[in-house]
Amino acid sequence: MTATIRQRSTRPMAMPEARGPASAALNTWLGSGSGQRPASVMHDVRRAIDDSESVLDDDDIQLALFVLYELHYGGVAGVDETFEWNPELLEVRAEIERSFEAELRREVSQPHAVRGVSEALFELVRGDDGPSLSRFVESEASLEQYREVLVNRSIYTLKEADPHSWAIPRLHRGAKAALVEIQADEYGGGRPDRLHATIFARCMEERGLDSSYGAYADHVHANVFASLNTMSLFGLHRRLRGAIVGHLAAYEMTSSLPCRAYANGIRRLGLGPEASDYFDEHVEADAVHEQIAARDLAGALATDEPELVDDILFGAAACLTVDGNLWGSVLKAFTEGRSSLRMAVA
Repeated sequence: MTATIRQRSTRPMAMPEARGPASAALNTWLGSGSGQRPASVMHDVRRAIDDSESVLDDDDIQLALFVLYELHYGGVAGVDETFEWNPELLEVRAEIERSFEAELRREVSQPHAVRGVSEALFELVRGDDGPSLSRFVESEASLEQYREVLVNRSIYTLKEADPHSWAIPRLHRGAKAALVEIQADEYGGGRPDRLHATIFARCMEERGLDSSYGAYADHVHANVFASLNTMSLFGLHRRLRGAIVGHLAAYEMTSSLPCRAYANGIRRLGLGPEASDYFDEHVEADAVHEQIAARDLAGALATDEPELVDDILFGAAACLTVDGNLWGSVLKAFTEGRSSLRMAVA
């Protein structure tokens, strides 16, 4: 298929609406233009964490962390770019990250390698046999449910590959080369119209959706942010470079077959090749990527830095757990006849 190259906005995303004391205090601070932390912000963040039953599922906390991380990506409209490295803002982010990482480590079972890290990764993925949203889309989903899948995916996929790219300067030799090989494909192999994020944007536009980054931040639940925040947490901390490598490995190893199912479902719904292009692209690409990620990337890193093996496997398990919770909740909503979103999409 020859894709039309459209000019897309590179403007920062709009500030999402606050969902509680932490995100409200943060929005007020970021919108003020003042580099000085208001006295109540850390208090409000700590109160939100203390009152939360689960940081992973907390709309207020996950939204606040998502906004803080976005300062390192495309930015937030109206927020001074110097806020990216504001030390007091980083202190607030670190407060949330400590609780987030602690809960991840409580909720995610730590796998261990018996024979080797690559074999452990394949075994871990084989054991991930939960309910499948992609199979539901393949056989049952309506057009409206498919649109909701796109909306939920948009928070990560419109910046696809970026969180994992933080690891490139932190790796060496074979692991670095393998990661760059994977990421080069994700970024279109030098063709701007074939960036995976751009292909996904066209899928959204084909369904009449807004492909501007963050356009649906107010529509999605906390577990959508938790999925991306997990990647950003791992990617932005050098000490967690093993975890971001493991996360990418699991992500690539569980992509090809689900993407085939999504593409089949899109054709079942009577949609054309532009609607299925993103998923068709990943069927073959990720079948190759899974071998590179498991053996050449994770395997090489484990050889270079054997002390990171547990972190590699933790990152993979976190990917399966957090994304499993996300897509399992979307599937549950669909099978119960409910919307998976917080509010309807026009």
